[in-house]
Amino acid sequence: MADSIAQDKGRLVADALAGAWREVVPPVGLSEAELAGVAPMLHGSGAGALAWWKLKDSELAGSATAEGFRQAYLGQTLMAAVVEGNVGRAFKLLGDAGVDALLVKGLAAARAYTEAGLRPFGDIDICVRPGELERAARALATPEGARLWVDLKEGWEESDTRDFDELLARSEALSFGDGGGARVPSAEDHLRLVCLHMLRHGAWRPLWMCDVAAALEGRPKNFDWSRMLEGDGRRARWVACAVGLAERLLGARTEGTPFECAAEELPRWLAPEVLKGWATPFAAMQAPMRYRAPMRKYLRRPGGVWSDLLRRWPNPIEATVRVGGPLNELPRWPFQLANCLKRTTRFLTSANRA
Repeated sequence: MADSIAQDKGRLVADALAGAWREVVPPVGLSEAELAGVAPMLHGSGAGALAWWKLKDSELAGSATAEGFRQAYLGQTLMAAVVEGNVGRAFKLLGDAGVDALLVKGLAAARAYTEAGLRPFGDIDICVRPGELERAARALATPEGARLWVDLKEGWEESDTRDFDELLARSEALSFGDGGGARVPSAEDHLRLVCLHMLRHGAWRPLWMCDVAAALEGRPKNFDWSRMLEGDGRRARWVACAVGLAERLLGARTEGTPFECAAEELPRWLAPEVLKGWATPFAAMQAPMRYRAPMRKYLRRPGGVWSDLLRRWPNPIEATVRVGGPLNELPRWPFQLANCLKRTTRFLTSANRA
């Protein structure tokens, strides 16, 4: 019963966001009461501005709930200009230090939307060549760099099999009005990245699926599907599942792509699991973030450890992808257990070193 109620709430979130990344959006299918009921989920997951874009020309545009979404849209539109400047400054600092870098997610994802302000911004995610992380950190360890809120990653995001130099060679320039700029992954690499990122983090945030849908529909005419799907076959299947979810839940258009049947081929448990997560799309409510105390505390005082371990029981999508499992009809608990054992081993190793 609880799962069914959660899935119903998730469907309302999906209805509120279906097609919201487009210039011309589909009709709103929610009542004012339903919209008010899912407003906390939309705001809390960073999708408030997208909800306003969907509502702005509808009969609900004058409602108090819609006004909250409009404020989110206005705030994010202003923030987009600030983030552009910060990204430009970060890449200048890195370039002056001779560090090659790629901007991922955030502003790189926002360029696929009708307006950059439709997507919220957090820290600036930048990937640098393996071996250059320390030099990149030094380049940003200035008073100016410290204000930019950069999250540096060594190598390619999401533990993919791509070679950084190859990714950099086919990357694209992203230029800003103030003369600044950055390098961003090619359209093929970006779509693959947002698909894998969404699944690796459990797909509990609806904004991530909007990223997938926007990148899919905004792809250039010369998009190279073979490049996007090259390499490991299991990862290609993950990508197909991500696109299939975007079609089934948000109405993403897959015609003319290799994924026209992907929504029909999804494992039966996958879409319901995503919808259940969308009923509570808040970081603090996701495993293992909902724990009550760090595991080190239980090494000294084991009382309550079992209940806290249950709170850390992983999302089945995240667990499967993090241990490299297939997204199929098999039960998920073996992959969840394997993920727990993997995390436990990592914890015990670090505790032993400490």
